[in-house]
Amino acid sequence: MELEMAADELKSVLNRLRRAQGQIAGIIKMIEEGRDCEDVITQLAAVSRALDRAGFAIIATGLQHCMAEGGLAAGDRDEMRAKLEKLFLSLA
Repeated sequence: MELEMAADELKSVLNRLRRAQGQIAGIIKMIEEGRDCEDVITQLAAVSRALDRAGFAIIATGLQHCMAEGGLAAGDRDEMRAKLEKLFLSLA
């Protein structure tokens, strides 16, 4: 399954990932500075949610493309459904 996304969808996912990248850099700095454990965990939870949202956006786009491709054979639909379900569950 190829990653095909419209420019606006792609921009949104990339923005989320860049934000998460910045948060991870901040977490590393917090740990290096010996910051409070609770603050570090709070930031880890936030970056985890940001990454999950990016992943769910990508999966949702895949679902949207699958639904638009109504001409898939039954076996292909089942295979695509299984792949998307596996991807979704990997984030759950």
